[in-house]
Amino acid sequence: MLEHRDPRRNRMRRLNYHHLHYFWMVVREGTVARACARLHLSQPTISGHLRSLEAALGARLFARAGRTLALTDAGREVYRYADEIFALGRELEEVVRDGRPARPTRLLVGVADTLPKEIVYRLIEPALALPEPVRVVCEHGPPDDLVARLAVNALDVVLADAPAGPAAKVRAFSHLLGECGLSFMGTPALAAAHRHGFPRSLDGAPFLLPAEGTVLRRSLDQWFEAQGVWPRVRGEFADPGVLKVFGQNGTGLFAVRTAVEAETERQYGVRLLGRVESIRERFYAISVERRLNHPAVVAIIAAARERLFAN
Repeated sequence: MLEHRDPRRNRMRRLNYHHLHYFWMVVREGTVARACARLHLSQPTISGHLRSLEAALGARLFARAGRTLALTDAGREVYRYADEIFALGRELEEVVRDGRPARPTRLLVGVADTLPKEIVYRLIEPALALPEPVRVVCEHGPPDDLVARLAVNALDVVLADAPAGPAAKVRAFSHLLGECGLSFMGTPALAAAHRHGFPRSLDGAPFLLPAEGTVLRRSLDQWFEAQGVWPRVRGEFADPGVLKVFGQNGTGLFAVRTAVEAETERQYGVRLLGRVESIRERFYAISVERRLNHPAVVAIIAAARERLFAN
């Protein structure tokens, strides 16, 4: 007597985890071309594996959106499972290799490239202090790119200095963590030379600016214009850390968020020139959930509101 076989079960028996891994890499890298470069495979090879995976699952995983690939609803669900599968595989290797027990809760954080590292640490540190162990995985990049990755569950939360913008093709919720003013700083010699008469003393003073298009740069440009103050710009920097190194070496004065004023003084050996409370810099945790459930994300938001930005 012939056994009745469910065709869906037959498809699942043919699921090839190499194909699943190639799919996972394409989504993580954003394009087939970038995945090919990482995997050292040709584009036709990857495309063939993706078609085989779709055939095995009986569902389309990608839909064309202009020249880019967008995940279908089934694709988003498959990616979520694939991400968990390969994370478990990595953790299994570590447990066997290192003899470690139990796996910690993972926190996948996207960090906007405009955020200073001192604030990033202060924001994430409360998650590491939870009773249950948390393993933080940080990714760095443009805010819109990071927000897009929330939609495919590649990230749990994005930390940024602006809410999710209209360009984001994701329904995202921006949770305000807090706000603070700006502190103007420089080497002891530069700070002493320009402290008297601040902020008028900034007119003609050597100054280091964040890159154009950033939230902080727009705030500074507007404030300088309102004050009628025109510093002598010595450099513009996309990386806040690089800007501070130039400031540490006396190239010019610079501004930091007041929340990390003390850390900046200690780490870079600079001194406070003056504070401006009328410029308000805000910080956000962006998620696809209105009501947050991840315990580490809840801890980050609570600590930021209660301690970091309490004043």
